[in-house]
Amino acid sequence: QVAAASGHTVVLVDQSDEILKKSAKGIEESLKRVTKKKFADKPEAGAEFIEKTLKNITTSTDAAAVVHSTDLVIEAIVENLEVKNELFKRLDKFAADHTIFASNTSSLQITNLANSTTRQDRFAGLHFFNPVPMMKLVEVIKTPMTSQKTFESLMDFSKAVGKSPVSCKDTPGFIVNRLLVPYMMEAVRLFERGDASKEDIDVAMKLGAGYPMGPFELLDYVGLDTSKYIIDGWHSLEPNNPLFAPSPLLNKLVAEKKLGKKTGEGFYKYK
Repeated sequence: QVAAASGHTVVLVDQSDEILKKSAKGIEESLKRVTKKKFADKPEAGAEFIEKTLKNITTSTDAAAVVHSTDLVIEAIVENLEVKNELFKRLDKFAADHTIFASNTSSLQITNLANSTTRQDRFAGLHFFNPVPMMKLVEVIKTPMTSQKTFESLMDFSKAVGKSPVSCKDTPGFIVNRLLVPYMMEAVRLFERGDASKEDIDVAMKLGAGYPMGPFELLDYVGLDTSKYIIDGWHSLEPNNPLFAPSPLLNKLVAEKKLGKKTGEGFYKYK
């Protein structure tokens, strides 16, 4: 959406036409919300903006068939190393030499993904934040093999789509999640020890630290399975780091399929 809205030609690829139809509808709805604010006094200009943006997007279920004519591939599929590597390996065979590959992963090491291709110098991390149309930040992750030219191209692209890029080395969680996930886990440990209720912890962080959401609200929003997956991955990399220690309570909720807002219950219940 943000790439198309800033004049880039986009091919949206997913596994089925059904998913793509749903995605296209989601983008249209999101654009309507954006234009309500952006073109409040000019509804005609708003309608034109939506039409122009949607014209920049085509869809496909065959990534290999469309990758040959792209300058940049941004992958945002399931957070699983093998599945991602399989995709990159396949696309690497069909993509043009100049094409840059980027992953939107939030927790996997970019180097491990880049190694599945023959273009390690044209591979980097490009981590956007949800909801992407609203959030201004993009983390641009440079591996030891990423060329300066690739890095600069991705910094320029981020600015061209209206974002504020920050750069980071290929370290677990990059900047935001490396600080955010241990903070959320520490809140769970505080609650597990019985030092404070989850409600009071959330209120304290909102009113005392000025955070828009408390850590338990944020965990439920992100998805408890996602948070567990991230912390488990880091724990296996650094088993002696106390910041990455797993949480029995988090593991229990995930085992009970209480994954947060998306399932109607996590640390809190949702109607």
